[in-house]
Amino acid sequence: QVQLVESGGGLVQAGGSLRLSCAASGRTFSNYAMSWFRQTAGEEREFVARISRSGDSTYYANSVKGRFTISRDNAQNTVYLQMNSLKPEDTAVYICAAKFKVGTIRSAEYDYWGQGTQVTVSS
Repeated sequence: QVQLVESGGGLVQAGGSLRLSCAASGRTFSNYAMSWFRQTAGEEREFVARISRSGDSTYYANSVKGRFTISRDNAQNTVYLQMNSLKPEDTAVYICAAKFKVGTIRSAEYDYWGQGTQVTVSS
């Protein structure tokens, strides 16, 4: 089992920044590709960004490319999402997920999920 706990969400004005963290415990963190998804009420989970096990490969949804940066610290068992130039449409619950070995953009393929952290961007 891998336990994931997100933090860092909050209320921010449009154009502002937030940094989300996702702390992992349980199995060997470096064996898992990590991703961030987001979800709004009544909608399906939307892929945001993913990072490889070593951190040398990242991939972003077009909607956040150039504004968000995903990173990880395997020594601290933590993955981060730096969010800059936030827009009201970024408002959602942000959820981190772990997938053994290789990440994808498909939420159904992930093995473990956190509970999420709310991000609200006011206009």
